[in-house]
Amino acid sequence: MLRFMLFVFLFLLLYTILHSLIKNMFIQRKKLNRELEPEELVQDPHCQTYIPKRTAIRKRVKGRAYYFCDKECARRFFDQKKPQNPKDGAQRLK
Repeated sequence: MLRFMLFVFLFLLLYTILHSLIKNMFIQRKKLNRELEPEELVQDPHCQTYIPKRTAIRKRVKGRAYYFCDKECARRFFDQKKPQNPKDGAQRLK
């Protein structure tokens, strides 16, 4: 009976070790494949530079996604896009 319990214990130990090794091997392979794939580049609409999509700052406005290289470019882009107040322009002309 003792031999049988020892056999079961060793079998479970071997199964656990092999299972973790095989699982880690597949994870390593997936990471390697991701590193070999080309990275998608997006263009910043303000400064016109190309940046990796995964590191870009993403802003969604009216269902459209904009990608920026930094917060300053995003702020400048949206400051330019703000509509001018017609009342301010009329007061300046007088």
